[in-house]
Amino acid sequence: MSKSKLPEYDYDTIIIGGGPAGYTAGIYAARSGMKTLLVEGAATVSQITITDLIENYPGIPDGINGFDLMQLFKTQALKFGLEIITNDVSTIKINADVPAIWNVTVENKSYRVLSVIAATGAQWSKLGVPGEEEFTGKGVSYCATCDGPFYRNKDVVVVGGGDTAIQEALFLTHFARKVTVIHRRDRLRAAKILQKRAFAEKKIEFIWKAKLTEVSGNDFVTGVKVADVQSGKISEISAEGVFIFVGRIPHTGIFRDILKLDEGGYIITDDNMRTSADGIFAAGDCRAKQFRQVVTAAGDGANAIYSAELYVDNLKGNTY
Repeated sequence: MSKSKLPEYDYDTIIIGGGPAGYTAGIYAARSGMKTLLVEGAATVSQITITDLIENYPGIPDGINGFDLMQLFKTQALKFGLEIITNDVSTIKINADVPAIWNVTVENKSYRVLSVIAATGAQWSKLGVPGEEEFTGKGVSYCATCDGPFYRNKDVVVVGGGDTAIQEALFLTHFARKVTVIHRRDRLRAAKILQKRAFAEKKIEFIWKAKLTEVSGNDFVTGVKVADVQSGKISEISAEGVFIFVGRIPHTGIFRDILKLDEGGYIITDDNMRTSADGIFAAGDCRAKQFRQVVTAAGDGANAIYSAELYVDNLKGNTY
């Protein structure tokens, strides 16, 4: 479609999500001159903002908390002129009359855009037990890769029995003195090779047919209460860290009817962040992938906006 044939539109791209993926895409888009709108979620926030200390982000050797890191991302994006609003996207629909245009509704206003970057993120499923929310960032964690090094020579518990829980339990043995895995069943769901490694690891102990019912502590976690799923008997375990891995919930509901998702609800993309729908690209934790970190989300964001830029240039007839 040549530039002369393009109908009126509001933005070259709209980025949905205010986390590392979204803001990286925004920085690259604004710097390259694309007319861009970034929509930060009003009802959801990037999970990185609740991380107390990030010490594995390249270039920041002394570490930084998640909120401050995202402020640096935002400041840099604003420097390049990125337009940002805080609200929630309610619908995304292809324009029935002009297939090259996506109609994106934010609250009661509809924007006509040439491309969309889905950077809506995901959140860890929570147990909803007393103390979990109170001690998040103070002993309760949902990422061993992020927080494991803070628990050198300390006792920690891991809740869950799937691949992620056992992989993270094994990772924690590099730091912790003891790792206690609490699982509500009498066997693990994790892959056999992971089970074999975990059962062979002397630092890992298992509590079967049990569920965590409470996280206790003072300023920081000091222990947990665990209930036997059959008898209901409560026991207490001393621990300074609680790692919860009972699944993730991707924020992909608005894409459910227009994009291909995997069984977990994550957006399926190719290596260039292209989704199953022309003009929509995905980046960060909402995307189906193996490893979820700030640095990988940022890389996704850069790749997604580059693919979007090529796509938009093609629509305008500006392909190099």
